[in-house]
Amino acid sequence: MAFSSYLVTPAELDDALKRNARSKLSTSPRTIPICGSWFLPNDPQGRTGLQVFKEGHIPHARFFDLDRVADTSSPYPHMLPSPDVFRDAMRDLGVKKDDTLVVYDTAELGIFSAPRVAWTLKVFGHDAVHILNNFKLWVEQDRATEQGEQEQVEKTDYPLPQLDSSKVVAFEEMKSLVSDHNKEGHENLHILDARSEGRWKGTDPEPRPGLSSGHMPLSTSVPVPELLDPKTKAFLPPDELRKVFERKGIDPSKPVISSCGTGVTATVIDTALTAAGYGDGSRRIYDGSWTEWAQRVKPTDNLILKDE
Repeated sequence: MAFSSYLVTPAELDDALKRNARSKLSTSPRTIPICGSWFLPNDPQGRTGLQVFKEGHIPHARFFDLDRVADTSSPYPHMLPSPDVFRDAMRDLGVKKDDTLVVYDTAELGIFSAPRVAWTLKVFGHDAVHILNNFKLWVEQDRATEQGEQEQVEKTDYPLPQLDSSKVVAFEEMKSLVSDHNKEGHENLHILDARSEGRWKGTDPEPRPGLSSGHMPLSTSVPVPELLDPKTKAFLPPDELRKVFERKGIDPSKPVISSCGTGVTATVIDTALTAAGYGDGSRRIYDGSWTEWAQRVKPTDNLILKDE
């Protein structure tokens, strides 16, 4: 079933799953819920995505582990995996290339890590990807859930994908762009930071011990809660999202690079821009984000600013 927009309501997904009868004989594309639950390492309750998945998930959902489907050799967390690691994960999840995937988050957080999983799927060329807006509402509307381990699935022959590098920014390019921010032409760029305003200003600490807070030149603070409804924790309606970006002075004609702590919630901004129809689509994610930036720039570079 084709959805009309990137963000999918609980009612739309529920209807699609009911229409999408499961059959071993069927060869038609399927609609598959993908749980992208993930929590920060300093989560006060010590929760993990897999634990929450086992406590309750959409029937027949598959669990996408952000920490495992990643470049585990990198010193920075959940960096994009290699194409073969991604392919193997899709095969293990029983996903076919033409399946429609709807990624969802935890009921506790509403919207947090699902956009990162969805972005990862898209950047590796899976075409039919959507985000549920959101699982919190799914649960509150008494839609079907089940508990326990992920069901056994038959492995698929998912093809080796190619990474769309045009959607990603690496450290060296990011440093070059930011270092040249005072030069002619480099004002035609927005860097949007999804961390809290206190971390962006440098007045609050980072969750990872020993990491300096603050922000890079050209950066604008766009904390995730400003993009979500405070009650439902779902994305705001498109017109309200547009107003947020307008208030922030974001020019829709300029390219945007989104960043955050580790590259997860940067994709919340990217998703909000998509949902709002804001900009020309020239958007990228700084994969290493602040965790990489604060460790790799030198004090003499003067590329960590604080508004104390």
